[in-house]
Amino acid sequence: MKIEVLRIGQRLVRDDRVTTHVALVSRAFGASKILMYDANPEIKDTVSKVNKMWGSDFQVEIIEDWKKALRSKKSDLYKIVHLTMYGENINTIETELKKEDKILVVVGAEKVPREVYDIADYNIAIGNQPHSEISALAILLDRILDGKQLQKKLGNAQREIIPTKKGKRVMNKTID
Repeated sequence: MKIEVLRIGQRLVRDDRVTTHVALVSRAFGASKILMYDANPEIKDTVSKVNKMWGSDFQVEIIEDWKKALRSKKSDLYKIVHLTMYGENINTIETELKKEDKILVVVGAEKVPREVYDIADYNIAIGNQPHSEISALAILLDRILDGKQLQKKLGNAQREIIPTKKGKRVMNKTID
């Protein structure tokens, strides 16, 4: 399954950290790319540094028009999955989502325009209560990928974490 994420909107300064975390969760939980609209371009540099240090070919693309991006992905046969606390509960729809080939997950920052609800193939709620978009994205990706993304080794890493019961262990790797 190919998964990409579209981050719509960002409240200046306050959301730099949140949008960075949306990108990092997207990367760590199995998405191949994030498209960011109205976001600080420095986030792209941050994710690039993480990719270099810890491995991955995860992509960050800054876009000018989120509506155009949605239409383009829809015409490329992506299913649009909008995360919203007003949608169908993940428990009732996750089996159907797992059957899709390509998914674009829309993660809003502030009030999401009505058009997103209308163009989405799925309006999905992790819970029907206010909650973090970061946690909602992580839960969605974990559910549809059955946790397999958590065992994936990312290539071209300078460092690798060695899981331990106690303490921290990081292996520095030599890259040719």
